[in-house]
Amino acid sequence: MKQEYKLYKEGDQIVWKTLFERQVENLQGKSCAAYLSCLEIMKDVLNAKQIPDFKLMNATLIESTGWTIEVVPGLIPVEDFFRLLAQRKFSASTWVRKMNQLDYLEEPDMFHDIFGHTPLLADPKFAQFMKEFGDLGVEFIDNDDVVVQLQRLYWFTIEFGLIYENGPKVYGAGICSSFGETIHSLSADVEVVPFSLEQVINTEFKTDVVQTLYFELESFDQLFSEFKQFRDTIREKVA
Repeated sequence: MKQEYKLYKEGDQIVWKTLFERQVENLQGKSCAAYLSCLEIMKDVLNAKQIPDFKLMNATLIESTGWTIEVVPGLIPVEDFFRLLAQRKFSASTWVRKMNQLDYLEEPDMFHDIFGHTPLLADPKFAQFMKEFGDLGVEFIDNDDVVVQLQRLYWFTIEFGLIYENGPKVYGAGICSSFGETIHSLSADVEVVPFSLEQVINTEFKTDVVQTLYFELESFDQLFSEFKQFRDTIREKVA
C-alpha cells in the first residue's frame, strides 16, 4: 500500500491544520523535551501547513535513525506489527478524521499515527528501543504470555506513558495526539504511579475507555534499562 496524496481534499487539509495547531499549543509545558525537540527536527516535513507526505517524512527519518513509515489499512495483526518494528518500519494509516471527530475516534487515524508516534522515531535512543521492542516481539511471537506482556508495556509507555521533568510530562502517542487526553492525563482525576516494568506487564488495560492510570518514568534511560532486563529474563526462562 502507499499514500495516495492526490486524494486528499481541502477539508482533509483543514482538519489536519486544525488538529496540528491546537495540539502543538496544548503540548507546550505538558510534553517532554524530547518529543518537542523531535517535532522541531521534523518541522519541514511535519507541520500545520499541509498533510505530511510520507515520502518526504521517510527521507528525514532515514537520515535521522533509519526508520520509515509503512502504510497499512488500519489495525493489523500483532505479529505483523512486531515484524515491521523489527525492520524499523512504523505502521500508519493514511486517512484523516472528519471535523466532527476532532476529539474522539474508535480507531487511530493518521494524526494519531504520524503526529503521535513518528516524532520520537527521530530520536536515536528511542528509535533503537522501538526496534528492539519489535525484535523481541518477533522472537517470542508464539509465546502468548510474552506477547500479552509486550502489549501491556507498549500501552503504558509508547501509547500512554508519562515521564518526570520538573513534574509529570507526556510522551505517549495516545496522549500527545489527543487534545483531551493531554489535559486529562495531567489532571487530579487520574492515578499516576512510578514506572515499574514488573507492575506494567501485570496490569491489564482497556482500549475503549478514558485512561485513569498512568505510569511515570524517571527518565527514558530507565525504560531502556528495565526493558533490557526484561528481555534477558525471559530469554533465560526459555533457554
